[in-house]
Amino acid sequence: MSMLMSDIQIKDLFKQALTEMLHENREELYGLFAEVLEDVALTNAIREGISTENVDRAEVFEVLESGF
Repeated sequence: MSMLMSDIQIKDLFKQALTEMLHENREELYGLFAEVLEDVALTNAIREGISTENVDRAEVFEVLESGF
């Protein structure tokens, strides 16, 4: 007796396994997505910084200490 699975059965099994994995590893996935978003934000900040003029260190601290 052959145990071949149809494409639909394989797709359903894959969906079920993926759904189960997402539920069981929610915290790890949240952490991973948070890191990815931080990396994207940092990359964007670096790109923006490259295209702006430089400022003195003192000016930066003045703004930070003023509370914006």
